[in-house]
Amino acid sequence: MKNLIALCCLVLVVASCSSSKKNEHFNLTPTTTDPTVYANTITSEELKELLYTYASDEFQGRETGTEGQKKAVAFLADQYRNMEVPSPLGDTYFQNVPLELKGIPQTSLAISNKTLTPYVDYTSLGAPSTQQIDVQSIVYVAYGIETEKYSSYTNIDVKDKVVLIKAGEPQNDDGTFITTGTDKATIWSSGRGARNLKRDVAIAKGAKAVLFMDDTSYDRVSSYYQKKTEKSSHGAMAVQGDGSDIPHFIINTVTAQNLYPNILTHNASKTIEIPLKIGITTNSNSINSENVLAFIKGSEKPEEILVISSHLDHEGIKEGQIYNGADDDGSGTVALLEIAEAFKTALKEGKGPKRSILFLHVTGEEKGLLGSKYYTDFNPVFPLENTIADLNIDMIGRVDDKHTDSPNYVYLIGSDRLSTELHQISEATNEKYTKIEIDYTYNAENDPNRFYYRSDHYNFAKHNVPAIFYFNGSHADYHKPTDTPDKIAYDLLETRTRLVFYTAWQLVNQEQRIVADKAVQ
Repeated sequence: MKNLIALCCLVLVVASCSSSKKNEHFNLTPTTTDPTVYANTITSEELKELLYTYASDEFQGRETGTEGQKKAVAFLADQYRNMEVPSPLGDTYFQNVPLELKGIPQTSLAISNKTLTPYVDYTSLGAPSTQQIDVQSIVYVAYGIETEKYSSYTNIDVKDKVVLIKAGEPQNDDGTFITTGTDKATIWSSGRGARNLKRDVAIAKGAKAVLFMDDTSYDRVSSYYQKKTEKSSHGAMAVQGDGSDIPHFIINTVTAQNLYPNILTHNASKTIEIPLKIGITTNSNSINSENVLAFIKGSEKPEEILVISSHLDHEGIKEGQIYNGADDDGSGTVALLEIAEAFKTALKEGKGPKRSILFLHVTGEEKGLLGSKYYTDFNPVFPLENTIADLNIDMIGRVDDKHTDSPNYVYLIGSDRLSTELHQISEATNEKYTKIEIDYTYNAENDPNRFYYRSDHYNFAKHNVPAIFYFNGSHADYHKPTDTPDKIAYDLLETRTRLVFYTAWQLVNQEQRIVADKAVQ
């Protein structure tokens, strides 16, 4: 799944990235009402009933822009109408999200007027729009890394330039890695995560195209993209008018050495005088899709907004099989409905939240976090500076292999990235109410899965909105037609949903808004 905006990715990577210690001396600010009675309205029975409908064949896998997805958003809107939870949009619950489905891009690459062969000399990893790039020089930035300890971009400008990057990360003479000072490599070292991260840094620096030399991965990656292209009738989906991505290619060592003969041994950034031409031709078709928004207005500080989010889409139908997406992300979707009902129950009893809550079901997550990107980058219904946090729920209904013997757990990702207080509240809330084992494995800076960048909370975090991603980890049915509602652990889904509710209750009802003390100014 793509990363969507580079600059905040760059800065957040070097921020504090993991924590597993309890906050022994942190006390929750008292709220005027005990939320337990409302949390108890979140039940495994209701979650199960909702999910057996939402992840049924009737919704045809909920692929973005399809009839199944339209049925899904209609179902969600009906649920909120029945709960008497209004929309912030007036008469409709739907925020239209204009998307485009791109055709398979036709690409060309030529060095010194010598045309290269696709999938042999180079492979396109992303070609966002029709364009021609014709330059007389490129910028070599060695490993393409930017951290507090090391930067490949010192004293070199890559704005509007084509950038050449190689795989790996720099090492000291004793073999330790400069970025860590140890013999342990980081996310910068190799693989898709490293390529995406280095691309994002280059985007943040203003580059207009990226060439990666990654000979170790080249054959495998090239074969994958070639087969994917041959099997597909279309390319990527994107938000219409989005220009945040740039052309980026993986190249083998021979191609890289044709650009810069000393690439294997030289680690200093430099400008290389060499003619290079990149050609991209692609067509696109418009796709209509929708986010679903529901809203409870705060009683005392209505202008301050807590967002609770989940994605409503899944993989659709492939080769005649329906991908129901019960865990991904039917579990998060029904959890969000139950949390909304709990807050509405409190409101009816005169115990409504002090701050406002936006219940945000986003489309196109499986296509690249598109619905949340549209909300944050193009059309936020409420100003992001007034958004106190995003609690994002994406897969909380299963148990992964690591926790088969201790299933009462949840992975938390991002809680400490932008706000120390959010992390403390999250820990203290769990300790007081739910006592789930919180696992921070995927919050680590060098997590090769890069889950922090792969769900909808990230589009809020890149705008300095503190966020938590609640997750049960991957399992054997992930992105398969076997991700069905009969495999959900509904008792665990209930407990995890209650944890999100309790955390939300604290955030919207405590006297002071949480502080984003790690936000980038």
